[in-house]
Amino acid sequence: MCRSIKTLRPPVLPEEATEEDIRAAALQYVRKVSGFRAPAAHNREVFDRAVEAIAEATAELLDGLEVRGAPATARGAAAG
Repeated sequence: MCRSIKTLRPPVLPEEATEEDIRAAALQYVRKVSGFRAPAAHNREVFDRAVEAIAEATAELLDGLEVRGAPATARGAAAG
């Protein structure tokens, strides 16, 4: 796994993950999987779509996780 992707759920991350945190993790994932730090112009659209899709999936995952003993967050409470 890419070492620069950090855990985004409590209690590892004391506050709720921001959209910026989620997008940064998605970008790191796409960079790792694709092998490109930045895509060539002809790959930019598919690269950016992948980052957005992974960011959305990550937000959905974090919204749905139940962490025992952790207080409900605004993000998790809104989803439930």
